[in-house]
Amino acid sequence: METHVVEAKSSHSMILLCILIAVFVVPTSISGTAIALPAISADLHSQTASLQWVVNAFNLTFASFTLAWGGLADVFGSKRSFIAGASLYFLASLLSWHADNIYVLDAARALAGIGGAAIFSCGSAILIQTFSGAQRTRAFALFGTTAGLGITFGPTISGWLLSVAGWRDIFIVHAIALFVVLLLTSAVPAAAKRTEKPSLDAAGIVLFIVALFLLMTGITQGAERGWTDNLTLGLFAVGVVILALFVLVEKKAAHPMVNFSLLGNHYFLSMIMIPVVASFCFVTLLTWFPTWLIAVKSLSPFDSGLVMLALTTPVLVLPLVAGKLVTRGVSADVLLITSLVLFIVGLLLLWAFNAGDISLGEIILCLLLVGSGMGLSAGLVDGIALSVVDQHEVGRAAGILNTFRLGSEAIAVAIYGSLMATGIFHALGSQPMPAGESGKQFIADVVSGNAFARVSGQESSILENIYTQAFSHTLLVLLAISLVASLFIVLMMRNKAAKA
Repeated sequence: METHVVEAKSSHSMILLCILIAVFVVPTSISGTAIALPAISADLHSQTASLQWVVNAFNLTFASFTLAWGGLADVFGSKRSFIAGASLYFLASLLSWHADNIYVLDAARALAGIGGAAIFSCGSAILIQTFSGAQRTRAFALFGTTAGLGITFGPTISGWLLSVAGWRDIFIVHAIALFVVLLLTSAVPAAAKRTEKPSLDAAGIVLFIVALFLLMTGITQGAERGWTDNLTLGLFAVGVVILALFVLVEKKAAHPMVNFSLLGNHYFLSMIMIPVVASFCFVTLLTWFPTWLIAVKSLSPFDSGLVMLALTTPVLVLPLVAGKLVTRGVSADVLLITSLVLFIVGLLLLWAFNAGDISLGEIILCLLLVGSGMGLSAGLVDGIALSVVDQHEVGRAAGILNTFRLGSEAIAVAIYGSLMATGIFHALGSQPMPAGESGKQFIADVVSGNAFARVSGQESSILENIYTQAFSHTLLVLLAISLVASLFIVLMMRNKAAKA
């Protein structure tokens, strides 16, 4: 009897280790790849739009397929789906490591996003099947903590790898980690067969992916071709039409991927909008700010990764603090509104300080404020949002929460990159190109930060001013969007309070 117990514990430990390694790699990749963008651009001589898709492609497929994998796991089983996702991520990492041009790298990052979505969706399902009671609580606490560690140390780890090796080695490390995961999946038990025939909302999945892709492509093309260009406007128009069609299909589907009727619950609506604000404040800085640090402050990739700890460390610490404060009687609404204030104040100060000669201390203060906003809300939003809907609607509520969170992350990151590129394009359009530089490639190198190392004196000062102005304009747009969304959230919270 004792032997069986020991074997079961050993098996459970192997399952948990397998999932946690994979869960660490995915957010590490998300937060760490941005550090490598200048090096990737210099090595592969990428244009601005194609460089943005190194980030956008992963975000697009991760956002689109997170919900899709839930349905696929019901059809094929969570173990098979997890292994498929880990295999895709492994192959994508190898392909990224070996990529000889930016388009191959973009495709590889899109493939990695599909695999990462499976790891998160199916990994949590495996934990539910494997553990129960206090063990399940502990397993999911480790799941969340590990994801937080990946976000926190992703920029630092990638920065260190860049300093001692090169950008390709970041992806080979991911491949090695996923190879270990695949070896450990033999310990994962197959899911019990379902008596009912599972359904897959294929139409909803396809429409959501196509709509998000068209909108993100429109945002990316807007920076390069102009926001009033016929192609840009056409992409936006078709994307919006397909998104509207997606909503109609979901409302009529027997088993929809997203149940939009839940949006009639104003308090639930306020909760799912908080991650949208986080996307425009926290996720954009997490993705693109390392490039700013390398370009404008002339930091090494490793030093840039260290500075980013000011943004990411609160996400590791404050969710636990927020949970303890709520258990001691502090209002969750007060903490969530505080998080919104921290988001806005952090971005506002970053914009204000950027107008002058911003110091490293001022940068760290701003990043700490935004990171604290993320840390306070990340620990509360999901639990509260799912607790204010009927019990039989929890699964669908989680679906719409993830749709808003991941979809807004993908759109926000694309908007940030495109606004930066637009500002730099327009400013450089009236400037003479340095000797020996081609127009489009030089502009792309300025966006990526690589051009700063090749110029000196007055040219360097001009580029720094252009980059700083583009950053200021981008921050203003992000601030405006975040402020409007925050006011809407507070209004929805007050409506709930009034009804109560």
